[in-house]
Order: sequence, then C-alpha cells, then structure tokens
Amino acid sequence: MWLRDLTFAARALRRSPVFALTAALTIALGIGASTAIFSVANAVLLRPLPYKDPQQLVVLYADLRARNDTGMPISSENYTDLRNGSKGAFEDMAAVTTGRQIVPAADGTPEQIRVGGVTTNFFRVMGARILLGRDFDEADGTPAPAPPPGATAPGAAQPPPLPTMAILSYEFWQRRFGGDPAIVGKDLPGAGPRLQRVVGILAPGFELLFAPADNMETSPDVWTAQRLTYNNANRNGYFLRPIGRLKAGVTLERAQAEVESAASQIRKDFPLYATSRFYERVEPMHKALVQAVRPAILALMGAVMFLLLIACANVANLLLVRASLRRAELAVRSALGAGRWRIVQQMLAEAILLTAIGATIGVGLAWAGVQELLALAPANLPRLSVISIDPTVLVFTGAISLGAAVLFGLTPAWGAFRLDLMNVLRGSSRVAGLSRGGLLRNAVVVAEVALCFVLLIGSGLMFRSFVELQRINPGYDPGNILTFQLLGGRPGPPAQRAANTRAIQDALRAIPGVQTATASFPFPLAGNFSTIRWGTEDALADNSKYQAVDWQLVRPGYFEAMRTPVIDGRTFTDADNDPSRNVVVVDQFLAAKAFPNQSAVGKRILIRVRTPEPEFVQIIGVVAHQRLTSIAEPGREEVFFTDGFLGFGAPKWALRTAGDPASFAARARAEIAKIDSSLLMTDIAPMTTLVSRAQAHTRFTLMLIGVFAAIAALLVGVGLYGVLSTVVRQRTAEIGVRMALGAAPGRILRLVVGQGLRLSVAGIIVGVVAALALTRLMTTMLVGVRASDPATFAAMTVVFLVIAAFSSWLPAWRAATVDPTIALRE
Repeated sequence: MWLRDLTFAARALRRSPVFALTAALTIALGIGASTAIFSVANAVLLRPLPYKDPQQLVVLYADLRARNDTGMPISSENYTDLRNGSKGAFEDMAAVTTGRQIVPAADGTPEQIRVGGVTTNFFRVMGARILLGRDFDEADGTPAPAPPPGATAPGAAQPPPLPTMAILSYEFWQRRFGGDPAIVGKDLPGAGPRLQRVVGILAPGFELLFAPADNMETSPDVWTAQRLTYNNANRNGYFLRPIGRLKAGVTLERAQAEVESAASQIRKDFPLYATSRFYERVEPMHKALVQAVRPAILALMGAVMFLLLIACANVANLLLVRASLRRAELAVRSALGAGRWRIVQQMLAEAILLTAIGATIGVGLAWAGVQELLALAPANLPRLSVISIDPTVLVFTGAISLGAAVLFGLTPAWGAFRLDLMNVLRGSSRVAGLSRGGLLRNAVVVAEVALCFVLLIGSGLMFRSFVELQRINPGYDPGNILTFQLLGGRPGPPAQRAANTRAIQDALRAIPGVQTATASFPFPLAGNFSTIRWGTEDALADNSKYQAVDWQLVRPGYFEAMRTPVIDGRTFTDADNDPSRNVVVVDQFLAAKAFPNQSAVGKRILIRVRTPEPEFVQIIGVVAHQRLTSIAEPGREEVFFTDGFLGFGAPKWALRTAGDPASFAARARAEIAKIDSSLLMTDIAPMTTLVSRAQAHTRFTLMLIGVFAAIAALLVGVGLYGVLSTVVRQRTAEIGVRMALGAAPGRILRLVVGQGLRLSVAGIIVGVVAALALTRLMTTMLVGVRASDPATFAAMTVVFLVIAAFSSWLPAWRAATVDPTIALRE
C-alpha cells in the first residue's frame, strides 16, 4: 500500500518539478544544518569518553576559596592524603601531569616530545590496554631511599640513580622506532636520566581528555612512572591532576563527602590551607571536559532546530497552496470512492518522499558542512578529531526527517480529511481553492517570523559581542610581533645559561628589521599560567590576608617590546636581572588593591615563588593590566619578575618587527643555531594569531548563528512572498474591481505590502517575547553586551522589517500593475 502511494507521489511530483525541487532544497537546508551541528554535539556532549566504564571516572579540582583560585592541580602530599582518606568511595585514584621535553632525534637534531608523568596505577584506573611489554608496577613509583650518613660529603661515592620507567604511545613507537618491539626493555636513546627504560607500549588511540583550561597535553608520546615523595613540611608543589574511579553504586555526592572529609583533615593539620579555605571539588570527567563549550553547542543546536522548523513551515505553506489548488482533484477522487484516510495517506506519502529527497541532499550538505566546521572550529574544542557523520548521526537525521515529514505534511493532509465535497465540486475556479486555508497560511508565516527573529537576535548579540571583543585593549599591542618558544639547550651552570640567553637576545636584536627582542614565561594567550600567593605586611599576622596572583618571568625590555603602558615608576633594567635583586613590577589591578589611593612604587609586598614561605619584594613600577589568559575576561592581578629571579631563562620569545613578522622566522632560527644548535625553535606564530585563537570561540559561534539566521531570513522572506503571491492570486478579481473604480496603483501596493508588514509585526511581537526568554541562555557567551540589549532588538526589528517590505513589495508590484480588464475577466 505505502509503496503504491510513494509511486503515485513520485509521479505527482514529477509533474510539478519546480515545486518538488523548491520543497526538497528547503527541507535539505534545515536537515543538513541540523545534521552537521548534531555531529558536533554528538562527538563532544553525548559520546562516552573512550575509557573503561567512563561514567565512573571523576576528576578532582583544588579550590582556594579565600583567594578565588579554582581548578588547581595539587601536590603529591595532598594527593596521597586524599587517596588514602577516600578509599570508601573509590575503587582507586590515580594522578597525572604533562609537559614537553627536548630529546635528540635519530639524526641528532633536537626533537620536541610530549611527556606524561603518572602514578603507577594510572593506566589500570583508566582501563587502558598495554599492547606490548608490561604496565607500571608499584616498584616503578618507589622514591629513591634517603642517602646514608656521609654519602653527601664532598668526594663520597654516589649511588646510581634509580631508572625512570617509561611506556611509549603506539603512535610515537611507530614514528620514532618504526614499530620495533626490541625497544622494550632498553633505555630511551638520548632521553637522559628522567626518561630511561621502556617497559611497554600502549595500545593505539589512547588520549588524555581534560578541559582546555587545565593545560594538559592530549596525546603524550612518552609516559613515565612518577616516584612521588611525601614531604610534610612543604606542600607547595602543585602539579598533579587526580582522576578517581568510583566504586559501583557510589554516588557523586558520597564521593564528594569522603573527599571533603579528607580535605578537612588537611585544613586541620595545616593552618595555611585553613586560612586559604582549601577544598577539593569532585566533577564527573565528561562534565568537566565539556562544561566550557556546552552553552555554545546547545545554543547552536537550538539555532538549527529553529532553522529546521522554519524550513518545515515553509514547505507546509507550499503544500497548503498545492493542496488548495488540488481541492477539486481530491474531491473528484473522493466522490469516485477514495476514502478520506486514503487521500490523507497519499498526501503524507508525498510529504515523506519530499523529505527523503531533502534528507539525502541534506546529508551531503552536512558532510561538506562538517569538513568546513573542522577547518573553522577552535583548536581547543574537545574531541575535535572524532566529529563525523557516524551511525548515531544518521539515526538522528532519520528521526528528524520523519518528524519533519509529519510536521509539514500533516496540516495539508488534515485539510484534505475535512474536505467538503459538495462545496468544492460547486467551486468554479482554482482561485476558489486558494481562498481556503488563508488563516492557517498566515499563522504559519507568523510562526516563521517569530522563529527567525529569535535567530536574528542571537546573531545580533554575537555580532555585538565580537565587535566589543575587537575593541578591548588587552594591555599590549599584538601587531608586528613574532612569537616562538626555545626548548632544550646545552646544560651548564646558571651563569653560562644566562650568558647564552643574553647572546641570543643580542643576536635577535641585530637582525635587520627587528626593532627589539624579549622573552617571558608564561606568555600572554599562550597558556601555562598558574598562580602564587601574595599579601601586604598584614598577611604576616593573618594568613587569610594572602590572595592569588598570576605571575610572569620577563626579560628587561619586555614591556617596551609589548608596548604595555607604564603607569608609575619604571620597568626592569639589565641591573635588575639578578637573583639578589628582590624587585618586581605589578599591574594596576594589584597596585590598586594593595595600596588604594596611593602610589605603590617603593612599597613592599610578600610573594611566595622561590621559597617555602613568602618573602618581601619591592615594587619598582606599575604597568597597565594585561589580559593574559583570555581577551574576553580581564583575569586576576599580575606580578612580574625578571627571568633571572629564579635563575633560569624565559623560553617564550617575542620579536617586534618593522614588517611581516612571519618573514623573520627563518633568520631568527639561523641566528639561534649559531649560538646553540641544540635549541629547538617551536610554536612559531605572529601574536595576532594568538589573539585570533583567543577570539575563536566567539567568532565560530557568531559565524554559525549568523549563517543560520541569514538562511532563516531568506526562507522567511520566500515564505512571506509565497503567501502574498497567493493572496494576490485569490484577490485578483477584487483588485480589478478596485482599480476599475479608480484605485491608484500606489493604493494597491500599500494594500498588499501592508498585509505583509502586519504579518511580520505579529511575528516580531511573538519573537521578542521568545527572544527575551531564550537569549538569557547565551549570557555566558556574550562579551560586553546584555542578553536583553535594546539596541540589538531595535536593529534586528528594522532589519527584518526591511526584509519583509522587500518580500511584500514584489507581489504587491505585480498586483499594482495588473490590467483591470484581465482581472475582471478572471
């Protein structure tokens, strides 16, 4: 039965190719956009993490609430106490840290590898499979024994260091060693004492999935067993990210309670943790991974669902007009014995066939759209590599396609079910059919306008946010700056390393076209920022007065190279670049907080960065606040040290150039190689690229919502045009009478345009109410603009009224130019 109905529907659509193509392409746009965005939502939000029983995995974050410092890693001592104190909730708890290291490649040139340091139970907790060799065992994480008495005396024989055990990723094993199994059991060539004996090879595809803000490497090449020490006197080494596996049946609330009990014991035993209000937060691993991007993805899913509904409404209006024109045909078929349910079934078959054609085209559009999304998406979007049109996405496409067919096919089918045979058979023309269903067609247009208006408001708010983002002064000038990182280098005493750094800086400054060269660590918008504690002299008597501050090591000339304004005092000179010089530069935020309404220059603050307890440093200058981790958010206060303050160089370099920064990279590499060929120059990028990456999430969301809003506006404009064209056809005789009685073309024009604008205004009123409710969900995505921004609402209202006026003018112009004689003859 359904096969016969589909065959009949195919023949009917073949007789109306323009209608069929228009309807199929309209629904293809909605389904294609929905499928493409759902593929992102499926990969990022819905797909389980690629670990054993991922729903049992949680991550632990340290929060120092008194200092407003959240999401921190923890020390090995705190990790040990938390693991031992919460065994009732967890099957086990592991910890991981990541970084990068330079090792010699096969040809002797320096190569950068990603390193993951883990507790020996890490891979068992994650459920990772060892392809070759063995997993870490407890002995691999045993700390070296304390030296016997006299072993540290000058000239005394030193025991050999314990080897560090390593497991290689499958990908690194294949790339570096060609998949040679003989590497297992051998020392890693050129890795030094920290990366030595290879004991196993991981199965392919293992990834470490943390939120981008956690600054963790996703795919370490080499995993090493951490030999964790327990120094109760110094818990200041924060580097571990704990991961726990819940016991079966244990709720998140119970796990949080047990972890909090262990944390409360730490606060009780160590007053500094009590005054800083140290707490441990337990988060499901999947939730922690996607929490930052969830609002944007849900907003995009909502946008494409609106677009799909608009497409369905457009096709429904097309089918309503088509059904109106076929009322006589349907009535004759009914009079000849076709049951009403049979006619409804045939009309639904037509809708399903149209949807099938549209869905097929839509999947193709979605595949192309996903390729574009992968090219344009922010690099730190979680699980970017697994976004694809997979079976789950195809099931979703089938479900929404069926829903769309029912949605836009049911209205004309219901009209056919309520067909009044006698009245239809008495009708004298096709226009009589068009006169019916006008109220329903108008209601559909109002709904389309309302949905489109919500999308326009969303795109307007994102556009305003992007404009505001461009206007923000980050505290530095990113133009004409080349950035790169130097890793590795020949070992040597601090004096030798300092001399090499000075030589590199001098050589870079001497390159023609380079105005100045500087270095810092961390570097603005390049990640790896962490906090230390600071306080005024009041904190000596009350530890609760300490607060958190972001910090940087910078070379003299850094602020001049970055063109960061100096507000008070001075910046660093070469004489300040010495560990004995306890001087710092602070930003205006810290100066205002520490010494309100007075100059901070010459004052002292307490800083803990190189000693277990804070030490006094003197402020020599105050500079403008820099946005270090985000362009959209101001961030916390900042303190700057010379790179010699801690006795090692800052690896992130910046060259301010007179021309295109990228053109200076090759010359800079050559100059550095002359001084130290073991240095690796990596992460090369103009600073404008770093700024662009920082704006990527806002730009990505703006672009997609803007495209959806533009398509929606086009569809609504076409829908409004179609309804008014139908109105003009059904009122042709009336228009002829009006013109015969003296109505001017301008009056006819205003009559039709007025009807279009009335429908649009009704839709806009409904859309305003919906937008005020729905755009609140976008609050976390907006920069410098409120979700209820009046200017955006007013501007989008004007934009849509212009679209409506143009869509209404075309059929109105046709009505105003009709020949009254021909109209009266019709």
